[in-house]
Amino acid sequence: MQLQFMGSGDAFGSGGRFNTCMRLIRDGGDILIDCGATSMVALRQQGVDPNQIDTIVISHLHGDHFGGLPFFILDAQFYSKRTAPLTLIGPPGLEQRLTDAMEIFFAGSSTAKRKFAITVHELTPGEAIRMTGGSVMGLEVRHACGAPPLGLRLTIDDRTIAYSGDTEWTDSLLDLSRNADIFVVEALFFDRSVPQHLDYATFRSHADRCSAKRVVLTHFGPDMLAHLSEAEHEVAADGKLFEV
Repeated sequence: MQLQFMGSGDAFGSGGRFNTCMRLIRDGGDILIDCGATSMVALRQQGVDPNQIDTIVISHLHGDHFGGLPFFILDAQFYSKRTAPLTLIGPPGLEQRLTDAMEIFFAGSSTAKRKFAITVHELTPGEAIRMTGGSVMGLEVRHACGAPPLGLRLTIDDRTIAYSGDTEWTDSLLDLSRNADIFVVEALFFDRSVPQHLDYATFRSHADRCSAKRVVLTHFGPDMLAHLSEAEHEVAADGKLFEV
């Protein structure tokens, strides 16, 4: 199993990077973790067939993390000619927010007939639900977005991938990352602490409390990009693959 970063940038394309989107490559259907607004461009650039993806898991309802869903769904309907079911998993409010986004971007698109079924599961914080090949659990983190923001913990094919989502430091991240094979961590800034987001210096001060086997940093703004060479942990890049 491999984890590929489709997008490793912030909301604003800093460094020419795409919005947050990760692809978990596995037998039996790939999984996207977050699907930011630029995700369809990123998938096309990497030569990924969207029909390989059977599940999309969303951490929180900001455009740079879920805003690619309307485009993914419409591409599946008109270009990719999808027939296989698509499963969407995300925080409470996902279904209504997705409907609203589709109607704002493409009026009438939310009720258009499709040749594939969409199932939406809203993940209550602390709950674990079954998904393709395993399960996903969400823990609430600290990031104002109009709905509970989640850090995610996916256990698939006996491997665990943890993901902080966007958040300032919270000890929930320790539970989220416990013994994970890979812990993907936001690092928007290098050493500037701001509300709602995690900077690398703050994470580094807690890193020895995290029991994850491997840490990969992502979601970089200009400040962090300027200091990537100083990071003591692995860093993501658009298109980069990690073995899980």
